[in-house]
Amino acid sequence: MAFPRGAVTLFIGLALFSLASAEVFFEERFEDGWEKRWVKSDWKKEENMSGEWNHTSGNWSGDPNDKGIQTTEDFRFYAISAEFPETNNKDKTLVFQFSVKHEQKLDCGGGYMKLLSGDVDQKSFGGDTPYSIMFGPDICGHETKKVHAIFSRNGKNHLIKKTVPCETDQLTHVYTLVVRPDANYSILVDNEEKESGSLYEDWDILPPRKIKDPSAKRPADWDDKEFIPDPEDKKPEGYDDIPKEIVDTEAKKPAEWDDEEDGEWTAPIIPNPDYKGPWQPKKIQNPNYMGKWKRPLIDNPDFKNDPEIYVYPNLKYVAIELWQVKSGTLFDNVLVSDDPEYAKKLAEETWGKHKEAEKEAFEEAEEKREEEERKRAEEESKASEDESNVKLLKCESECVHKSNIIVITTNCGNCIVWQDDEDDDDTSTVTEPSSIVEETNEEKNTEKKEEHDEL
Repeated sequence: MAFPRGAVTLFIGLALFSLASAEVFFEERFEDGWEKRWVKSDWKKEENMSGEWNHTSGNWSGDPNDKGIQTTEDFRFYAISAEFPETNNKDKTLVFQFSVKHEQKLDCGGGYMKLLSGDVDQKSFGGDTPYSIMFGPDICGHETKKVHAIFSRNGKNHLIKKTVPCETDQLTHVYTLVVRPDANYSILVDNEEKESGSLYEDWDILPPRKIKDPSAKRPADWDDKEFIPDPEDKKPEGYDDIPKEIVDTEAKKPAEWDDEEDGEWTAPIIPNPDYKGPWQPKKIQNPNYMGKWKRPLIDNPDFKNDPEIYVYPNLKYVAIELWQVKSGTLFDNVLVSDDPEYAKKLAEETWGKHKEAEKEAFEEAEEKREEEERKRAEEESKASEDESNVKLLKCESECVHKSNIIVITTNCGNCIVWQDDEDDDDTSTVTEPSSIVEETNEEKNTEKKEEHDEL
């Protein structure tokens, strides 16, 4: 279908206007000068538990020139923040986006970021510093693999009630949180929506609109029995005459049984397989079943609607605060904006453009690592095999040499004794140390006697 040239021009113009009108509150690609924009906190520094950041593209990257900041020390706390002009998202969409890569194959730790409000002492920023929004992946073992989305209100942090899965591999992924003026939200991973809904429903930020009526009582005629005895079912004739136990008719007197010594043999009593217990009529569906009674919902007198539930009037800082057992998490391409389309465009220009190249670089790095491990295993196996070709034998403190015996003193007080058979170059035998010592002592005695005779 062909469009008039004017229509195409208008469409392109509107698209460009939309991007141009996007308000970017903060954007960081960690290019030159990033350290002037970010403040490393002294939190945990006195305890020597403050970790260092490295400006790098990581061990594998789709673009070596696209750098971020990466944690570098294990068992350390990390805290860093950047300030931007204070902003109010009232009547605006709020977009919070960044990329994160866990090169260390994270077992337990976070990859989330925070938005802070008001005035914050960035040099003392740490785990106890209040925040407005915390967002990003959290991984710990097999149970926790989710995206955190936490909103703080009146000093209380509210976690999302839904479980949003996060990525767990060692590649870069983009996480996006979108909060709209109608109090609806979206969570995206790699530009794909993973969850959406309402701030009213998916967080307990406000008291519930409806509550169960505490004064309600179940009606006396409420029938909540799903099954009832069948009134037409009749007990079979003779049912009550069926004995609970019977004589085992298949039992036979043991051959070794002696009536004089053991008494008269009688067959044992066994449970009667035909006995079914006291008779009960079968169950049928209750035609009058009304279901489980529930208290009716009423308006919550404590609920007060807050049309500004989505508003944060003085957002001012982007921050990272982490504890890492294993370091190697890399953050990049941080964005705070009011335009989801601009966020998608940024993600495609960075992560999207280089994701395939990064994957190839990772696979090459993995092949190299596996090859190094294979070679190391072969070397260890060969060393172990070489060691098994000799026997460690305890010997006297004095080690000796003979023409056809190699004796090596080890640091543990043992000797490695290897005797080559002079008659056959292809065979070797191990000589017991005691025999060597005896022969050596005889040689020494002979030498001493010769020295004495010479004197």
